[in-house]
Amino acid sequence: MNAEQLRALQAPLKETYRADPQAALVTLKAHGQIGEGLSCRVETGRALVEAGLHPATGGDGLAACSGDMLLEALVACAGVTLSAVATAIGVELRGGSITAEGDLDFRGTLGVSKEAPVGFKAVRLVVALDSDATQDQRDTLLRLTERYCVVYQTLRSAPALSMTLGAA
Repeated sequence: MNAEQLRALQAPLKETYRADPQAALVTLKAHGQIGEGLSCRVETGRALVEAGLHPATGGDGLAACSGDMLLEALVACAGVTLSAVATAIGVELRGGSITAEGDLDFRGTLGVSKEAPVGFKAVRLVVALDSDATQDQRDTLLRLTERYCVVYQTLRSAPALSMTLGAA
């Protein structure tokens, strides 16, 4: 896909959203079923993923760790966003990679220490590009990827979040 094709694909959507801002509001959903043992089966839209405890909390390592899944979602979103931005601004990418690392102190989630946070203390993304892009273009790619990556911005700005108990 080139920049012209991307603009043509997105132009009608942008026009609709400008004319009717409500049309741009979409609620995404994820659903899981409590599984056997200490697991949860999550429907991803493409496959079923069995999530379970990380080995640092007693898991056997056979089930997907939700922390890993969060980092994977961040990598996926950043990768797609970077590709779209590169296409839109005419930067050719031959390839590249995105790596996410997150630091966890499992004392928090296991209740060993009230001082230890539950959740990631820090998350880092490293982007490596195979491209002839100039440093200015690379800087622009990174800046715009940060700006438009949904998962990155969600983690950065912490949306209102709630949990309720519903019927099974």
